[in-house]
Amino acid sequence: MRCFRRPFAAGFLLALALSGAPSPAEAADAGFERFVASVWPEASAAGVSRATFERETRGLEPDYGLPDLALPGRPETGAPAQPEFVRPPADYIKEASIARLAGEGRRLLGMHRAALDKIEARFGVPGNVVLAIWGRETDYGRSPERYDTLRVVATQAYVGRRKDQYRTEFVLALKILDQGVVARKDFRASWAGATGLTQFLPSEYFKHGVDLDGSGRVDIWHSVPDALASAAKQLADKGWQPGLRWAYEVRAPAQADCTAGVPEVRRPIGAWIDAGFVPVRGRSVSAAERAEPASLLQPEGIYGPSFLTTKNYFVIKEYNFSDLYVLFVGHLSDRILSPETFATPWSASSQLKTKSVEAMQRHLTRLGFYRDKVDGKAGMLTRAALGAYQKAAGLKVDCWPSEAVLQSLGAAR
Repeated sequence: MRCFRRPFAAGFLLALALSGAPSPAEAADAGFERFVASVWPEASAAGVSRATFERETRGLEPDYGLPDLALPGRPETGAPAQPEFVRPPADYIKEASIARLAGEGRRLLGMHRAALDKIEARFGVPGNVVLAIWGRETDYGRSPERYDTLRVVATQAYVGRRKDQYRTEFVLALKILDQGVVARKDFRASWAGATGLTQFLPSEYFKHGVDLDGSGRVDIWHSVPDALASAAKQLADKGWQPGLRWAYEVRAPAQADCTAGVPEVRRPIGAWIDAGFVPVRGRSVSAAERAEPASLLQPEGIYGPSFLTTKNYFVIKEYNFSDLYVLFVGHLSDRILSPETFATPWSASSQLKTKSVEAMQRHLTRLGFYRDKVDGKAGMLTRAALGAYQKAAGLKVDCWPSEAVLQSLGAAR
């Protein structure tokens, strides 16, 4: 049958072209052109010149291959599964990667000491922390981004699932180009539009960008001092507390309740220690540190390492809403200064797929244990809800999503 379909299709398209009727692709592109034109008043109000607008949008085409789009007549692609949520901790926080990045981080710590000292004095964020963010985001600038930033944010504004947000990003991306800070060929981004050495959306660039090197412009694509200072300012703007650790690794007592591992359960570090959560390697904790509030984090439930997470942990989490991301950045920042690995090894060898975690969240919602969004991400709230179900069902309480517990949930009434 294929040998008949191809000529028919070709003949149909030829007839369509001769008739003057636009093809679906042409109609879509015409719609995109109208969309781009509609943005001009907002771009003009933001200070973008007409010459820049015309130059940068001439020939601009949507990229329908991007994730997280809502295309008419096509199932929503959704955001790609982030490795932070689908890989077990040991696979995400690989010792080989940490060791390599830490070694490079120590070299960069010396190379950029003057700028990093200035950053810490101004924003209160230590140099090893912003270096760890740079290392995780772009491998210290070695990981080139695949996409043209302007095309990404224009496409997401046109057919993405967050059109309003990306319409603003589109306007601000044009403003960046209008200011001549970066050439279009160097204006590369992730599929979501994050750009530069430390991965900022255009809106974050204007909110948190810092000209630390005194060049007269904020250049997060080529200037390491500007990129690191901008990352530090973003953390400071989100509430970074100078002099406070991001987390303390602890050994949990045998009777520890893993369902307490949620941000809402905050106690002074001293109270956790008095309850049997002992800092590893005999680490001493000052009186001031004991008074700081912290939450319990057990990324693998009762298995693997346990942490007491401070306010600064959650500040880093605003950079990327993943516990494993924060653990990677936090641990890397520590390793830049010290060779000590996690005291307790990771133990999980597999992680449930996103669809299985979504099913688990739906079951937990149905049974009244979970009240957050169904997103397929087994974060703190999902693990705690799972532990609460295990308690109620008389199962072993380990707060770790597994196929066995998923089957139990599916059968529960």
